[in-house]
Amino acid sequence: MARAKRRLGQHFLSDPKLLSRIADALAAGPGDTVLEIGPGLGGLTAPLSERAGRVIAIEKDRDLVPDLRSRFSNVEVIEGDALEVDWHGIAQTTGGRFLITGNIPYNITSPLLDKALLPPRPSRIVFLVQKEVAERVAAAAGTEAYGALTIGIQAVARVERLFTVPAGAFKPSPKVDSAVLRLTPLNQPLVSDHERESFRALVVGLFGFRRKQLLRGLREFTDWSAERVTELLSSLRLAGTARPEVLSPTEFVRLHRALVDGGWTMR
Repeated sequence: MARAKRRLGQHFLSDPKLLSRIADALAAGPGDTVLEIGPGLGGLTAPLSERAGRVIAIEKDRDLVPDLRSRFSNVEVIEGDALEVDWHGIAQTTGGRFLITGNIPYNITSPLLDKALLPPRPSRIVFLVQKEVAERVAAAAGTEAYGALTIGIQAVARVERLFTVPAGAFKPSPKVDSAVLRLTPLNQPLVSDHERESFRALVVGLFGFRRKQLLRGLREFTDWSAERVTELLSSLRLAGTARPEVLSPTEFVRLHRALVDGGWTMR
């Protein structure tokens, strides 16, 4: 077995039962194209290749690419950095729907989640991620794990935290457990694509004032007067004394649109 490279955040999963469960969660069929991020030793690639019509695997570790290509003649293996490769363009070359999956490195989980949810969005995403990240993504408003990451993802996708994978199932074992996360992009996202950037700026900005009440946080974020912010919050039936973590994704969307309608622009 190839030795895992710490600089690439590699932790290999080889348990066939767990790998089959992950492939089952993706539910790929003969008419689907699956994009696998970081196939590593090919543990997940094997069940995917048996289920999907087409599998495209993107692997950054050049030492693993030759073995993947020799073992899976029906899988297209691309050597490259998943953050830089145009996966959406590649996956769409055959037409039809595409799915995304992978056991993704902990240190680049957030940017990979962001990229997976950029349009054109896949029909389904199944990622094996750090357990804490899965809890944050699936969190409910008002809980400790709820934050900007939660809102950004739940505004465009339905989130399911499926099952936990213990650290001991990996080689080498990471310091924390992992969890399987399934994201299903919404047919009608809460935010449109052209709103995405300014919506993110608002959410991240307000959570930067997490311990401040909405009235004060919005004043600092917008440079608006207390009277102007109070009037806006009143029109939305939001309490100025509330804190950002109690607002649902839908309420954040309403707040964002009211701010834009009121003349706020992203700096």
